[in-house]
Amino acid sequence: MINTIAKLGVFNVWANETLLRRLDSSVAAGREAPQPALRIFSHVINAQAIWIARLSGTASPLKVWQEHDLAGLHHWHEQTSQTFADLCANADETELLRHIQYSNSQGDAFDSQVSDILTHCIVHASYHRGQVAVKMREGGLEPVNSDFITYCREQGGQVAPQL
Repeated sequence: MINTIAKLGVFNVWANETLLRRLDSSVAAGREAPQPALRIFSHVINAQAIWIARLSGTASPLKVWQEHDLAGLHHWHEQTSQTFADLCANADETELLRHIQYSNSQGDAFDSQVSDILTHCIVHASYHRGQVAVKMREGGLEPVNSDFITYCREQGGQVAPQL
C-alpha cells in the first residue's frame, strides 16, 4: 500500500529544496531574489515550524509572517522540512486519527485531526510556492516547476533535476 502522506512529505522537502536551489543559482548569477518571493516563501517555512510545534505541543520558534533572507530560509528549511517529512512518514493510524487542540495566530481555538493537518501543510505550501513562482517571474527570475508530478517524473528518472 502506498503511504500518500509520507510520499507528500518527501515531495514537500524536494519542492522546498528545488525552489531554494533556483534562488541560489539566480543570486549566484548576479540577480537579486525578489523580496515578495522571499516573504511568501518565508511564510511557507514558518508555517511548517508552527505546525510542527503544534503537533509536538511545543512553542514555535517562528511567527506566521516573519521574514527571512535567503540564508535564513536555508537555515529554517534545514530545521523544519525534513522534520515535517519525518512526521508524515512515521504517523501510524493512531497518530493520523489523533486530534490536537491549538490556537491560530489570531488566538482562535481549534481542534483538528493530525491527518488533516499534515495534508493541509503540504497543500498550503504548494499553494504558496505557486505564489512565489509568480513573484519570481515578476522580479525577472525564471521560477521552478514545483508540481507534484514533476517531482514524480524526476524521481522516476524521466526528467533531469531543475537547477
